[in-house]
Amino acid sequence: MSDSINFTLTAAQNLLKATETAIENMTEEISKPVDPELNGSGRKAELASIKQTAVDAKELLMIRQEIEQMIKNAQEHGSLEEVQDFGGGFAERHSKK
Repeated sequence: MSDSINFTLTAAQNLLKATETAIENMTEEISKPVDPELNGSGRKAELASIKQTAVDAKELLMIRQEIEQMIKNAQEHGSLEEVQDFGGGFAERHSKK
């Protein structure tokens, strides 16, 4: 592999490790109990914050899966581009379900 592919692969692996850490941190934050002293708008804001953190963690997990696929493609094909699946034709993609 060329130096640019090696650099990109290393950067992708580093990013993968960073996303793992971020997801773990978000999970820990979500797991913390809501302060029982909070009520009203303070409690509502805390619950909204927890929900947003969960949504962010989910999005980060999806991004992590994309990075894993990029790394796999780079290792197998020497390219970070996604391998396209042309198995389904026009009719399959546009059929009413």
